[in-house]
Amino acid sequence: MATRRRTLLKVIVLGDSGVGKTSLMNQYVHNKFSQQYKATIGADFVTKELQIDDRLVTLQIWDTAGQERFQSLGVAFYRGADCCVLVYDVNHLKSFETLDNWHDEFLKQANPSNPSTFPFILLGNKVDVDGGNSRVVSEKKAKEWCASRGNMPYFETSAKEDYNVDVAFQCVAKLALENDQDQDLYFRSIPEPTPEPEQSRGGCAC
Repeated sequence: MATRRRTLLKVIVLGDSGVGKTSLMNQYVHNKFSQQYKATIGADFVTKELQIDDRLVTLQIWDTAGQERFQSLGVAFYRGADCCVLVYDVNHLKSFETLDNWHDEFLKQANPSNPSTFPFILLGNKVDVDGGNSRVVSEKKAKEWCASRGNMPYFETSAKEDYNVDVAFQCVAKLALENDQDQDLYFRSIPEPTPEPEQSRGGCAC
């Protein structure tokens, strides 16, 4: 192939307020490339460019800030997503217990063509807090939940310490890319601009 394909992938980050969604995204994006941060109705997104094999990938990562207050707008945020990242705080049980609601709400709003195979990934954030002594959700419990949801990938992260953030989002990008290749519905490779054909000799070039 003469040109590498550039693909835009839409990733939605969901979870209760305060679990560190924005911090994770900013840690990931800020440390690698200059970040682009824009506000839209009820949500913000950041973008990150990376290369996976021979593919140039632009991750468009949506942070559903305050989404709890904007449920009626959910469809607009979720539509066209290639991967969904669920985040909870390992130190707060309620943020773990609401994961089922976030998972099911996403599938209802996004309405992917094949809900059973749509890629999700779970992040247990804030493992750095109090040296791990404040933790209430064990890794075992989180992995059991992931297993019950079709062996969803799981990473324990700390946005503050930059622990596992890059690795987790690399996995997100790969899952999203696989899903994009399978469906190819919403975002296709961005075609290279083609120059308009020149006028034949002697013709009017105006």
